[in-house]
Amino acid sequence: MTTLLNTLLPKKATRKTPLSPEQKKENKLISGIRITVEHAIAGIKRLGCMTQSLRNRRPFIDDTFILLSAGLWNFHLRRD
Repeated sequence: MTTLLNTLLPKKATRKTPLSPEQKKENKLISGIRITVEHAIAGIKRLGCMTQSLRNRRPFIDDTFILLSAGLWNFHLRRD
């Protein structure tokens, strides 16, 4: 498992060096974390303002949009 600051990268197998069972377990753990994060980002992007370019020049409006999007997504997750 390679760590860059706080980033986890999975190991890659080659023809000469296949992955050991430990490395496969680590890769599975990393992929599970990655899928959770990707689903959260996709949920936030369901609100259209996060996927389109922002042309408003008001200060901190982008922070407000991400706060609202994340809040709505968390509300949705807690209701289920």
